[in-house]
Order: sequence, then C-alpha cells, then structure tokens
Amino acid sequence: MVVQDKPILEQVELIQELEPDEKNMIFKMIDTFINQKKFKDFVKQNVAL
Repeated sequence: MVVQDKPILEQVELIQELEPDEKNMIFKMIDTFINQKKFKDFVKQNVAL
C-alpha cells in the first residue's frame, strides 16, 4: 500500500512516537469512525427507505 496523503503519513509517524496507551486510544477512535462509516454505507445500500 502506498500512502499518497503526505500529511496523514506524517501524522501516523508522529503517532508512533506516543506512549502505547495514547496510541491505542487514537487507533480505537479511528476504528470507531471507520466502523460507523461502514455501517452507514451498509445501511444505505441494503435498506430501502
């Protein structure tokens, strides 16, 4: 995988320098937002309103 968004790559590199509990908190937040998006996309594609 090639990251084309340089600011995001820089942020990830900085996250790697954080304490383990801080990194875990950030990645849990990211996972939450990703899962919300996936759920919204799923509902949009599979539920007729």
